[in-house]
Amino acid sequence: MAKYSSKPAVVNRSAAELSAKFSDFTALQSALDALDAEQRAKVGDIAFTNDSIRISTPQVGDIELKAVERTPEKIRLQALNSPVPMNLIVEFKPVDEQSTEVSGTIDVELPMMLRPLIGPTLQKAADQFGGLFARLV
Repeated sequence: MAKYSSKPAVVNRSAAELSAKFSDFTALQSALDALDAEQRAKVGDIAFTNDSIRISTPQVGDIELKAVERTPEKIRLQALNSPVPMNLIVEFKPVDEQSTEVSGTIDVELPMMLRPLIGPTLQKAADQFGGLFARLV
């Protein structure tokens, strides 16, 4: 397994608030719709259901990430129709009572010889997911 992690972003909400907000992904659609055009273009084609996120990319097609674990500290999403086994983990680490550090990690089963080719793209995706989750709160 290879792991690609985003830089942590601090948001002005408690970990409990974030955990509650991400308990139903459909609540994120309005925050996504509120992003300006430039930020929205960086995010790409994303749709939310109660317990999954669907991402459509020209390179891979549609990937559905389904929540398989939700705790106050993290959300783990598993890719259902990815060409390789993959998990996306969003972690919430309290900084103090009113702020939380949010980071994203992509954990993917990738052959060693493909890591130099695909690794930079996956790192960019991890950075985008970490930033996206921080902006959606």
